[in-house]
Amino acid sequence: MALVADLWQARGWRVKIQPTQAPGHATELAQQAAVAGHQLVFAAGGDGTLGEVANGLAGTTTIMAPLPVGTANSFARELNMPLPLFRGRHQLLKGADLLLNGRIHQMDLGYTTDATGNGRHWLLWSGAGADGYLVEHIEPRPKWSKKLGRLGYMVQGIALSAKYPTVEARIEIDGRLFEDHYLLALVSNCRLYAGGGITISPQAKLDDGLFEVWLFQGKHIYKMFQYGALMKAGRRDYPGMELVYGRSITIHTNPTMPCQTDGEPSGQTPITCTLKPGALRLLVPASAPDDYFEKPGIALKDCFDL
Repeated sequence: MALVADLWQARGWRVKIQPTQAPGHATELAQQAAVAGHQLVFAAGGDGTLGEVANGLAGTTTIMAPLPVGTANSFARELNMPLPLFRGRHQLLKGADLLLNGRIHQMDLGYTTDATGNGRHWLLWSGAGADGYLVEHIEPRPKWSKKLGRLGYMVQGIALSAKYPTVEARIEIDGRLFEDHYLLALVSNCRLYAGGGITISPQAKLDDGLFEVWLFQGKHIYKMFQYGALMKAGRRDYPGMELVYGRSITIHTNPTMPCQTDGEPSGQTPITCTLKPGALRLLVPASAPDDYFEKPGIALKDCFDL
């Protein structure tokens, strides 16, 4: 991050680096930055860290600038940012430069409340069922799994599959009721899923005021591997997979199931997911797809007199 700070300081910005100390600390630091009136916060990390920062900045005027230095970096893949693989410093500086030449957009966020009444904002997805079950049992991942990336996650997931229960779910989407055996109810705000490995909603936009809600029917978790392979191949119309658009979603399950938001554990069912239009000011890098937002953004260089 020191190199990124140097690059931005050379362009007239004052930059302060604050490392996180524990889960949830990024949210606290982001909230403090917004209260102090800071104009922009870098979110340097994986999807979980970015989600924490977004949660801290939701509803404020402080801009979030994403910098991928995590393992999966699904949101960075959404924005076509360079990933920190083998040339870490070079990729990080390239990403920082893309942000300097980026545009500020108002991005929709999700807000999920769990059975205890606790709530948080999120960037990418909130899910109940198979993905929440795997996240609860796998995170935090061991070093060997992180080194293998998505493959390591898959290996751990297969090992846990035999213990997955049969789940009955009652899902309400903007007043419409869906009842069946569901393996996963995924409320999505973006285009990619599974660490960026699957394009799940290719037409999704980050400011259209709608969630893409994916419902996957089935009794045995092995069916999810079939669904994943079909989506990887571009099939999204297979029996048992259903896409519904909505703004307010409530999910009840029997038995109670763990949930996830942005790939992090987030309580148990029942949950309610609510869309918060334009809740985050996001600095979108110049590499992002041109059609990812319905509304025009403002160039960073036009917002500040540097």
